[in-house]
This record gives sequence, C-alpha cells and structure tokens, in this order.
Amino acid sequence: QVKQATNQIVMNCADIDIITASYAPEGDEEVHATGFNYQNEDEKVTLSFPSTLQKGTGTLKIDFVGELNDKMKGFYRSKYTTPTGDTRYAAVTQFEATDARRAFPCWDEPAIKATFDISLVVPKDRVALSNMNVIDRKPYPDDENLVEVKFARTPTMSTYLVAFVVGEYDFVEARSLDGVLVRVYTPVGKAEQGKFALEVAAKTLPFYKDYFNVPYPLPKIDLIAIADFAAGAMENWGLVTYRETALLIDPKNSCSSSRQWVALVVGHELAHQWFGNLVTMEWWTHLWLNEGFASWIEYLCVDHCFPEYDIWTQFVSADYTRAQELDALDNSHPIEVSVGHPSEVDEIFDAISYSKGASVIRMLHDYIGDEDFRKGMNLYLTKFQQKNAATEDLWESLEKASGKPIAAVMNTWTKQMGFPLIYVEAEQQEDDKVLKLVQKKFCASGPYTGEDFPMWMVPISICTSDDPTCAKMQVLMDKPELTVVLKDVRPDQWVKLNLGTVGFYRTQYSPDMLESLIPAIKDLSLPPVDRLGLQNDLFSLARAGIISTVEVLKVMEAFVNEPNYTVWSDLSCNLGILSTLLSHTDFYEEIQVFVKDVFSPIGERLGWDPKPGEGHLDALLRGLVLGKLGKAGHKATLEEARRRFKDHVEGKHILSADLRSPVYVTILKHGDSSTLDTMLKLHKQADMQEEKNRIERVLGAISQPELIQKVLTFALSEEVRPQDTVSVIGGVAGGSKQGRKAAWKFLRDNWEELYNRYQGGFLISRLIKLTVDGFANDKMAAEVKAFFESHPAPSAERTVQQCCENILLNAAWLKRDAENIHQYFLQRKAPPAMV
Repeated sequence: QVKQATNQIVMNCADIDIITASYAPEGDEEVHATGFNYQNEDEKVTLSFPSTLQKGTGTLKIDFVGELNDKMKGFYRSKYTTPTGDTRYAAVTQFEATDARRAFPCWDEPAIKATFDISLVVPKDRVALSNMNVIDRKPYPDDENLVEVKFARTPTMSTYLVAFVVGEYDFVEARSLDGVLVRVYTPVGKAEQGKFALEVAAKTLPFYKDYFNVPYPLPKIDLIAIADFAAGAMENWGLVTYRETALLIDPKNSCSSSRQWVALVVGHELAHQWFGNLVTMEWWTHLWLNEGFASWIEYLCVDHCFPEYDIWTQFVSADYTRAQELDALDNSHPIEVSVGHPSEVDEIFDAISYSKGASVIRMLHDYIGDEDFRKGMNLYLTKFQQKNAATEDLWESLEKASGKPIAAVMNTWTKQMGFPLIYVEAEQQEDDKVLKLVQKKFCASGPYTGEDFPMWMVPISICTSDDPTCAKMQVLMDKPELTVVLKDVRPDQWVKLNLGTVGFYRTQYSPDMLESLIPAIKDLSLPPVDRLGLQNDLFSLARAGIISTVEVLKVMEAFVNEPNYTVWSDLSCNLGILSTLLSHTDFYEEIQVFVKDVFSPIGERLGWDPKPGEGHLDALLRGLVLGKLGKAGHKATLEEARRRFKDHVEGKHILSADLRSPVYVTILKHGDSSTLDTMLKLHKQADMQEEKNRIERVLGAISQPELIQKVLTFALSEEVRPQDTVSVIGGVAGGSKQGRKAAWKFLRDNWEELYNRYQGGFLISRLIKLTVDGFANDKMAAEVKAFFESHPAPSAERTVQQCCENILLNAAWLKRDAENIHQYFLQRKAPPAMV
C-alpha cells in the first residue's frame, strides 16, 4: 500500500541478495527497480525505482537468493544422524525476534501483521510443514524428484511467528476434545517418544480454550523436535518447534524432571497461541507480557494436567526466587525496557522478562481473584484478536473486569526495577497484635541508602498459627509505613506475612517474631511454600549482610523433618551457593560435612529404591538428596553409587533414569581418568538426546586439572550439539575451584569461536554467567570487566555488568562472614562442655 507518492521502498533484509524487484500498481504496468541499496548494520534494503510510485495499492515482486545458514537463526540447517548412521540436514526456521528478514525480505516488526500464503518446493521424500495445513501437493514441473507443497492462508499475523520445516520425521497424532488435529513430529524411528507431549497438548488446548473462553484459531497444531535449537522452544503459530529434550520422552530412559519440563514447555508454547500469536505485543518493549504471562500460565496448565506435581510450590523455587536474586542487583532492569536495535531485543530474554514477569502476574492473579482475572483476559483477547496490544491494554481490561486499580498497582512493579523488603515488628496490646510494617527497596549489597525512595503498591496477606493456610487479613500497602491491628491474636500465636509466598517482596521479621516461627518449620505446621519462602528470605538477607549467615545455618538445621521436595531443592540451591563461596577458603571441607549432616537423615529415610505408592515428587527428591550426598563425599552413598554404576556399565542392572544424574555426578566427582573415559563412552552410545545432555551437564564434576581440560576440549567437539556446549562449560565452572579457573581461561582462549557460534543471541549471555558467576574477589571482577571491554558482546552487556557485581558481592560476603561461619562449623563439632 503506497500511502504517499515515493520512488523508494525500504524493508528489512539480512544476508539476502535481491536479483530483481518490481512493483505493479493495481491494473497498471509493472515498474522494475533499478537500484538495491543494502544497509547491513540496520538489516535493511532500499529499492529505488526509475519513476514515482503513486498512491494506491499494488504488488511488489522480489526474486532473491538467501543462505541456509548454520547460525540457529533465520532459515537454517540442522544436522542429524539417521538410524543407519548417515549425516543429514533438515531445514528449519527460528525468526523471533528479528530473523524472518534472513529468510525473505519483509517488514519484520511485530505490529506489521499480514496474512501469508506459503508454498515450499522440496524433495519428494521429505516432510514439509508450515503454520497452516497442506491444501495442495503436486509434482514440480522442472524436476521429478521435487514436489510443490502449498499451505492454506494464515490468519493476520506477525513475521516472527512464520515457520517452515523440511526434513525426515515420524509423527503421532490425536484430536483434542475441541476437534483440533494435534501432531507431534519426532526423529525417524522415535514416534513412541512423542506420546507424552501429545497427551499434554491434547489436554492443554481445551483447557486454554475454556480458560480464555476463545477457541484455538487454527485447524491444526504441530509440535516438532529439532536437533539443533538455541532456545528451549518457539511458539510459531500452528508449528511449534522444540529442542529434542523439551519434547521427547522415552518411558524407559526419561527421568521425572524431564517429563515435568516437557509438560511445562508444552504448556508455555501453547499458551502463546492465544497470548502472543492471536494478540501480539505492539513492540519488543512489551515482550515481558508475552513471556511473563506464558511462564505463569504454563504452571496453571501443568497443575490442571498433573496435580500430583505440586507445581506451584516448585514455581516459587524455580522462578520467583530466581527473579528476586537477579532483581536485587544494581544492574537489574525494569520489566518494561525500551528497545531499539535488534541486539537489545536479545538481551531481554532473561529472568526478569520471564520469571519476574510470571511472578508479578501470579501476584496480580491472586490480588484480582481467578474469576475476574479470566473475565479480563477474555475482554483483552477478544478486543485485540489478530491485532497488537501494549501492557496498558491488558491492565485496562483487567481493571474493567475487577474494579481494582490494576494499572496503578502494576506500574510500580513493571516500570521500576527492584522490589521491596518489608520489615515487620509486632506488639501485643491486650488481645490484639499490632504490626508495624516498613517498606524499603531490597538490595543485594545491603540496606538501601539511595536518595530517592522507590515505593511499591504491595498486596500483603497475613496469617497466624490459628490457620496457616488462610489469610487473616489482606491489605494493599501503598505507603512507606503501615500499622495494622490483628484482632484476637494471643501472645503465644505466631504471625506470618506473605501467605503462599505470592507477594513479590522479601520479609524481615523482628528477632522475636522470627524466633516464634522456627518451631513451625520443625513441626511442619507452616505449609511447604511458606517454609521455603522463610528460609529463602533469610538466606538472601544474609547474603546482603543484613543478618549473619550463621543465623541462617541454624535455621537450615531446623529442616531435619522436612518431607517436601521443593523445600529441599531450594535449601540445596542455597547451600550450593554457600559451598561455591567457601571454596575460596581453606575450610571448604567443613561445609561438606555440614551438607552431609543436613542431608543424611532424609537420605536414609528415602533409601535408593522407590517404595510402593511413591510418586513423581519422591523420585525428584531421591535424585536431589543422593546427588547432594554423593557429591559431598558421603561414604555409604559413594560406595553404593560406585556399585550401581559398575552394574549399569556392565549391563547387569541398568540404572533407572531418575538415579542416573546423582550416580554419574557422584562417581565423576570422586573419579579418575578411567571414570571419565567410561562416561564419554556412555555419551557416545546414548541414543537419546536427554541422556547425552544428562552426561554433558555432570562431566564438569571431575576434579583433576588434566581431565578438566579434556572435558573442555570435548565441549567444542563434534560430539556435542552447538546449543549444549554451554552446559558442558558451565558444568566445569560450577564443578570445582580448579574448574572455575579453567573454564574462564577456556572461554577467553576460545572466545572468537564461541562468539561466532552464538552470534549474539542469549546463549552467549548464559555462557558468560555460568562461567564467571562463582568468583569471589575484586581482582577477578576487574579482569572480567577488562576482558569484555576488549571483546565486546553487545547482547550480553548487561549480563557482564551483573556478573561483575555478583563477584564483588561475593567478595564482600566472604570478608564479612567467612570467619563466623568457620567458627560455627568448628563449634558444631566440639564435644559439649562438661559441667
């Protein structure tokens, strides 16, 4: 559509050579373009015409050549091995955020929507897929080995969601209750492994249809496993692409955590079919809305499909606490970031957009209530379908549905970075408890001392020991200080803030309030998610130097009776962080003893073999605990792991999938070169990507310097898929003190190759974070900063700043607390004094 007369057309285009271009005004002669001027920096091309194109509509025809690249973005090739051992290639797409322009010249922005009629000319023995269903397939006139496959016209949609795949695949299919044809495409010979994802997808589509009260808008949906894939998955409308490990489940060789991951990723990508694809963000600034929303609702969906996963408790450990950790840094960023150049889009695919986004939506959902929330969602989706919307539009719909000041509340969470620490103290006044609350920004570096006082509108819920699962009071804290009166609360009753750990804030209790909560951890009267939240808040307060780390270690010992997997998982994470910190001291062994003491009672209760009636969470807990004990060198665990590993390798008794990670990591941590060789052999023999990844992630546990080098060399070898190199190097960095130094040196020595391999993209950010986050002295922070100043990585700039900040924070933490921690460990071991 020519809006005003012009002799130029400017559009997006990257790594494409245009041969001819012409414009034909409706009912008139076509005009050939005489010049193509490429602006490579801006990924644009200007077509110049010899005469002026007049106002009106017409057809632009472009003949061009593009490259099937190896960059895992745009239209690229993915390498795979056939069951008979031949190397072949599939051609696949990944266009989000700005790479459709690598496949065809277009206006590559989310708000410029169009319909697409796609035809692919492909070898006749290959599967060809696109967003829509096939409407015609006919022999290609010039070559009898090719066919032309034509797809139905798409709805009005954004370029970043267009997709096509050409390759060899098997599939399984089902119809969802609402009549949508669902297929899961797998590598040839592995159709079986698509069944789990197929069940989840077939259950999920009707769930979302019902939740949003809007039907799925396309006739079919395909989910397909791609061998080389940078992200976890991509929500292309009607053709969702996945890493193999995010889609394929083998009943015999897949562990419980893989099933859970597949269920979550399927739930996430299918949510996007409505939220993102049907209604799309106006511009990348609103990316968080897309991702945060899908990251929240994936849990709602999995909770619907698999209530036995207790998935909402896991949300707190996986997303909520991770987001708070990042968001307490000075180098965090607001949820809403203004975005200019494509390289700035890449770097907001981070824990703030996804995990903080999901956390504030969870808080919002809780504040509004499910019924009004759904009403507002339906308003939003019907008003903007096939169009674009901004964050404000969603707030407006939810405000309409709920009558609450949604925009005012939410702007405090999305437009400013960080979150509050709420300090609370209680005073008994006859039969009532009077609470005084104060909010201040929470900083990883200690008490907030800034000039300005950022303020949040915080929905606060309060419960007491009378009924720990039910809010006695709910209040919106919209000022710096607030006093609330809890009626009829006896002196011996405890009070807890942030019921269900839903509010996105940390709580610091007065010493006596905290004291009264500890027994409720021990006797489990506090619900799991609240036990987790309490412990996590204390740990981060210690990390920030607001309380002593020793206080937290004492609280951790109160978890002796803890039965809940997610609570253990969070404890384990925090002990891991502390363990990494103390690897910089000469009493590293002492924390291993502490870990063994904390984990061995639960380890003994669980044993090695599943008991009748156990479920998903028991399997996850057993793997977690045995891995923790094995790594720490718990004697009985190490011996049993070695015995079982030997049987596994000799084929006498194959390890169950849930025990493989803990056994592998244990034998490697305490292993030698023959252990490493055996693991590499298992890696080579593994037929399943999940098993290869499982091995890749633990190889870094090996501790001899020359073996660490061998693992790092392996990371860049042909044996490891490009997207998985990151987790091998990360595993080395996280495996030991020697590993950390070696991985950092390896990153610097191989920087060119690694950078070129990931070309910006978010894998480079992940690689940097995994490699340097564990350091703890000021000199290292300076070294990291200097290296990236001379080797710039634009899409990872913020990650580098965050890492340097973390290293300095670690150094400060060590200086502050190392001696106290050491004393505490020594006095735990000392025999009680004789009286």
